[in-house]
Amino acid sequence: MKVDDLSDEQVRQIVAEMKRNKVSLDQIDSYAQQKGIPADQVLKLKDRIRALNLEKEFTTGTPTNAKLEETERTVDNENIISARDVQPMSLEEKRRMKIFGAELFSNKNLTFEPNLRMATPPNYRLAAGDELVIDVYGYSEVQHKLKVSPEGYVRIPYLGPVYVNGLTMEEATTRITKQLGTIYGGIKSGNTFVQISLGTIRSIKVLLIGEIDRPGSYTLPSLATVANALYVSGGPNENGSFRDIQVIRNGAPIARFDLYDFLTNGDLTNNIVLQDQDIVKVNPYKTRVELVGEIKRPAIFEAKDNESLQDILNFAGGYTDKSLRDMLRATRINNKEREVVNIPAEQIATFKLRSGDKIFVDSVLNRYSNRITITGAVFHEGEYALEGNMTVADLIKKAGGVKEEASLSRAVIFRLKEDYTPSGSSFNVQDALSGKQTIALQREDSVVIYSKLGLREDYQVKISGQVNAPGYFNYADSLHLEDLILMAGGLRDAASLQRVEVSRRIRGKTYSPNDSTTSIVAQFDLSTDMSAMTGYALQPFDEVVVRKSPTYSEQASVSIDGEVVYPGAYTINSKREKISDVMKRAGGLRPEAYAEGAVLLRKTFVNASDSAFLDSKLQVYYNKMEDSTAITKMQSAVSRKEQLLGINLQKILAQPGSKFDLLLEEGDIIKIPKKLQTVQLFGEVYFPKKVRFDNNIGFREYINGAGGFTNGALKRRSYIVYANGEVKSTRKVLFFNRYPKVKPGAEIYVPAKKESRGLSGQEALGITTGIASLALIIVTVLDKIK
Repeated sequence: MKVDDLSDEQVRQIVAEMKRNKVSLDQIDSYAQQKGIPADQVLKLKDRIRALNLEKEFTTGTPTNAKLEETERTVDNENIISARDVQPMSLEEKRRMKIFGAELFSNKNLTFEPNLRMATPPNYRLAAGDELVIDVYGYSEVQHKLKVSPEGYVRIPYLGPVYVNGLTMEEATTRITKQLGTIYGGIKSGNTFVQISLGTIRSIKVLLIGEIDRPGSYTLPSLATVANALYVSGGPNENGSFRDIQVIRNGAPIARFDLYDFLTNGDLTNNIVLQDQDIVKVNPYKTRVELVGEIKRPAIFEAKDNESLQDILNFAGGYTDKSLRDMLRATRINNKEREVVNIPAEQIATFKLRSGDKIFVDSVLNRYSNRITITGAVFHEGEYALEGNMTVADLIKKAGGVKEEASLSRAVIFRLKEDYTPSGSSFNVQDALSGKQTIALQREDSVVIYSKLGLREDYQVKISGQVNAPGYFNYADSLHLEDLILMAGGLRDAASLQRVEVSRRIRGKTYSPNDSTTSIVAQFDLSTDMSAMTGYALQPFDEVVVRKSPTYSEQASVSIDGEVVYPGAYTINSKREKISDVMKRAGGLRPEAYAEGAVLLRKTFVNASDSAFLDSKLQVYYNKMEDSTAITKMQSAVSRKEQLLGINLQKILAQPGSKFDLLLEEGDIIKIPKKLQTVQLFGEVYFPKKVRFDNNIGFREYINGAGGFTNGALKRRSYIVYANGEVKSTRKVLFFNRYPKVKPGAEIYVPAKKESRGLSGQEALGITTGIASLALIIVTVLDKIK
């Protein structure tokens, strides 16, 4: 980049880019180094920035690209700069985008940027601002980079000025070589050679006028063409012509550019290189027509006077595969109204277009002229062509014949009547194939051959109980009982070989009013390896049940935790094993054990019947409750996996086998704590707390130690929960409360009184009125008695 060659607007663009990248004026040296700009050019750039008073742009928020909104827009030698605002498209813009070729100017991947790195064209004409690179090599070697002065000269050292303005590169090369021959004798003798090329090119100003999106004056590279100028200006607007674009030079048109040549044929012959002060004029369109429907590129096309509808179809890429080509339809605007025009295929090449025509290309009908269909129990179902005098037998043969499971007694043909209403008729497949029945086919006939398997319910058998994979299995002929057990993965370890039960539906039985049998049930005994076949063949929908052996039982265990000699898990030896039995196996209690605090945790639901029974009772209980909080608490307690069962371990150990000695169940947990030394107080006392147990004091003394009863305490409802889960409440003896005895580990609960609510004003008024009415009635009755 050479700063001297930059215009003021290009310097503003550089400052705008630096500001977007948050580069300050102090950081311009490192920023320029990243961009590959030499240090001497950086100093010149700083001077240009100060001269244009752009230093404040690095500290203020004023956008440096504000002048892009003006008519003057600049394109530098490397990049075409265009200010395109990203806005939602208006109706005019949407209509413009329907015009064929308009997308060319909205495609960001296509810039029409002039190639500044190609070899200089021989017909390129030099002008002020161009840089020539003169390379002399051979016996004499020297290189000059010379700028064409505003007067049109290049000043060659030791030679003087040479006029090159307006010359082509070829003409300038001849003239400069001839002049250099006067100081380099080897040029004439052929020992020294001269090569001249174009260095930095100049900028030119081009004026774009007419029906263009952003008309105005533009600064372009001198290698820019008509297409470059059109792209920078946004291209023709909604009324602009894409086919009549004039280049005016020195007041006279010198070329007409047709964008359709490029869009359809890739021809850029008339895309000439512009010169300084050229005018590019986009004329209004004369004739536009719109093509819609089944064509490859539906759009609005511009037509010249000598072009027909066939030419427009060629611009649109031709018909699609589904187009109806025999007749096109068009709507046309006349002087007073619209009309519809039919265009036969033979008139398309000669049909004269009128601006505003809208041509519709219809699609072929979504129907077939010779289609027939066969589905069902044939080997190759699908669509086939209807041939002359074709019958059902011919169609079945084309479909590979019927399958083995096909139902040959009856099939159906679905047919369309003349008014396209559906109808159906049946035929015998066997008769049709043997020739006894001949059925001619028609267009759109659909033949359905049914399968025997599809005409009945799926045959299945079921097995449940003590097998590895119970469930439903597909029935097969000659399927026996043992076969089904093998299909179910064999018997489980708990299965009983006796009394395997098979239940069977009653099918096809003659009705008898006295017969109330609903199913047939049979029982069989199996051998261990099922080698002895029972010979019992199953039938569809049979259900087999393999029951559990009555002598089979799985191990059940209980757990003892706490102060026993051998805590841990113990297996229940018999169904009659009790707590005392497992305590003996655990070695008995340790000296520090507290037997009165022993508890038993048992599962909430032992089996499915317990669960169903408890759920039913709880549902009735919940329905009677009014307080949702109480229901929630009850449900929470029931949802726990284990519940506390109070036991009296002292009596159990003292009297084994007594009523206190419970039978053990799977999952029971016996917990025996150490000797407890505290008592916990809850509820309506002034200072609920945990206190040391003292055998010499009673219930009231513990309450007094916690501050006594509160005013809201319900003393007569106080109760104690002992360490083993046993609960004892306060009893009323004459006019006195008799409180339960306190033991180690006990929890004392003092409930609260219910809040009493006085009568409201309305309730008091109602009672007073009722009493007054009653008194009046009594007085009236007494008067009558007198």
